[in-house]
Amino acid sequence: MSDYEPVVGMECHAELLTESKMFCSCRNQFGGDPNTRCCPVCLALPGSLPVPNRKAVEFVILTSLALNCSITRHARFDRKNYFYPDLPKGYQISQYDCPIGTGGWIDIEVNGETKRVHIRRVHLEEDTGKLFHTVGNNSFVDLNRAGVPLMEIVTEFPPDIHSADEARAYLMKLRAILTYLGVCDGKMEQGSLRCEPNVSVRKLGNSTFGTKTEIKNLNSFRAVQRGIEYEVDRQISLLENGERVAQETRGWNEARGATYSQRSKEVEQEYRYFPDPDLVALEITDEWIEQIRASMPELPDAKMRRFQSEYGLNAADASQLTETRVLADYFELAAASCGDVRSAANWIMGDLSRLLNADSGDISNCKITPQQLGAMITMINNGTISGKLAKSLIERMFATGDDPDTIAEREGLLVMRDTGALAAAVAKVLDDNTNIVNDIKEKGLVGKKGFLVGQVMKATGGKADPKEVNRLIDERLA
Repeated sequence: MSDYEPVVGMECHAELLTESKMFCSCRNQFGGDPNTRCCPVCLALPGSLPVPNRKAVEFVILTSLALNCSITRHARFDRKNYFYPDLPKGYQISQYDCPIGTGGWIDIEVNGETKRVHIRRVHLEEDTGKLFHTVGNNSFVDLNRAGVPLMEIVTEFPPDIHSADEARAYLMKLRAILTYLGVCDGKMEQGSLRCEPNVSVRKLGNSTFGTKTEIKNLNSFRAVQRGIEYEVDRQISLLENGERVAQETRGWNEARGATYSQRSKEVEQEYRYFPDPDLVALEITDEWIEQIRASMPELPDAKMRRFQSEYGLNAADASQLTETRVLADYFELAAASCGDVRSAANWIMGDLSRLLNADSGDISNCKITPQQLGAMITMINNGTISGKLAKSLIERMFATGDDPDTIAEREGLLVMRDTGALAAAVAKVLDDNTNIVNDIKEKGLVGKKGFLVGQVMKATGGKADPKEVNRLIDERLA
């Protein structure tokens, strides 16, 4: 067992889902041809002046409220000075000592235990451009992303997080909250949500913090967990060998599963923060705050509790069905459509989830609507199709998006309604398996009846109603 304790602070950056950028009217959208969504403000041309995006400010206030923060009534924009090729102005408009949200918290669950992670600040800034490095030591700058509204969420110091598992759970909970609010799409693979853990280690029982390193721009839950685990092991190894941990920014190499040094870590004073003279302070009134609070949707924890109390789901199922707002809404619509909560949950968590995973898809672009899934469940419950054939039916629905009754009619998946043909199939199975029939009738081995039912279902291509098959077999065995 290690004699060291990891200490992890989390800085998370979320690009906000506004129509336009933070300080200009350029479109805020991922991708596109390089440098096609730029203007004099994005490019920091002389004479251009920034104008704040009201919607971005409201998104940060909404997020701060969801994270249990206090709202600063007189928030201010500052200039954070540093020089980098993808930062046209030579400074970033950010917030320093007067951020919008302060002193919040969220609860996470790790290994069955709930832990509270405190949040120091939630502030609003602009994103940088993006560098592309090619073979031959060439680098290109795309400024489409420059000026996109960026919300930064920083955990409290001293940190509450002391393991990679806790850091991953925190990021997953934060992402769920942001996507429920609709302020960020949470697409880490596109850079919409980026995480930068600050990692240090110290001897158990020691109150002095070790030297921290920052792992830059991790873009998946897996990378966050692996990056922190690697960095903790690396720092412990250095200390055990009598070496010093350098305060630096480190990158993450996914293929090698290792961090690597990028540059020495700046201290706060080197940024030379000062109030941006081109932007007046934000006056956030009580009325504005309450108006935004009134638009707050039901958040993941509240929805999970409601799913348990209202629908009778267990904690594990409720947790899975509320992972995203889209999934939770899909479940509720499907359950309402068929009136069978348990079946709706089972089909969504089972076959539908399997199909989505195999297709690398998401419930938001699934061809099966909640109403169609509900209609399929209703067909099972009223005996129109069997549960076995429904597994084939849902695959065809997933591929085509057609209604279940249309597919079932077209492909002959409806339950057999010809009672004469079914009775004949039962009679033939019993005649072909007289030894099984004798075991049941003479020896009381009723458990063997399942074999007979299976043979009838096989003979009818799974189209027989199992209840009717059981009734006919019981009638013949009496």
